[in-house]
Amino acid sequence: MDWDDELDAQGLLCPLPVLRARKRLMAMAPGAVLRVVATDRASVVDMPHFCAQEGHTYLGCDEMGETLAHIIRRGEARPS
Repeated sequence: MDWDDELDAQGLLCPLPVLRARKRLMAMAPGAVLRVVATDRASVVDMPHFCAQEGHTYLGCDEMGETLAHIIRRGEARPS
């Protein structure tokens, strides 16, 4: 799968991968895809939960040894 931007969150522990993903997604256009590379095992639970709360689409996670690559499609802008 192709992605529009990538965030390297390797070595960061909860909640930093999610917080950095949130910040990066806010700067992206709706429909754009972000790949988050993380080593925190808790991100397997945290990323899908974050996406559900914020209106993004969690497209899955690929495991590459100790590294996890989460794919997220940015949702529509939330009304203010």
